[in-house]
Amino acid sequence: MRIKRVSTEILDDKTHEVDLSLADSLFKKYEGKKNLIIPLLQKIQELYGFLPASAIVKTSEVLHVNLSAVYGVATFYSQFRLTPVGKYMIKICHGTACHVQNAPAITEAIEDYLKIKDGQTTQDGLFTIESVACLGCCSLAPVMMINSNTHGLLTKESVVEIINSIREKESLKQE
Repeated sequence: MRIKRVSTEILDDKTHEVDLSLADSLFKKYEGKKNLIIPLLQKIQELYGFLPASAIVKTSEVLHVNLSAVYGVATFYSQFRLTPVGKYMIKICHGTACHVQNAPAITEAIEDYLKIKDGQTTQDGLFTIESVACLGCCSLAPVMMINSNTHGLLTKESVVEIINSIREKESLKQE
């Protein structure tokens, strides 16, 4: 759904540095296996929750593949993330059924409430919003998923209530 050019400046970004030694066993396992870029990137993302720039560079070195090839794969497939995401990933369906049932207004209500835009993460690191083409729950339109939980027949008010309930649970965990 979202298509935007990704700047190679992300590879110079030191904001999201990680301890690459955590991935040493992965790098050893995939050493020189040029045809396994995607599986290695998937494993790295499982480990860190996103693809740190330093891991993309290291992947290039370990697989003996041009950095541009690894970066191309990481930016081509929507499954890969170059920045950390929130603890709760809010995926809002914008398929035909959801669109007809006013998904854009649902997205706008979430963005206004969380004070972030599509693709962004709240400052507290709790929520990330992502518009998706279809969640396959047309009978529940408009629908969203928060992590693996599906919420359907949404209204602007119900999405705020759902997010509030998650925030309340999180604040209780911290007490």
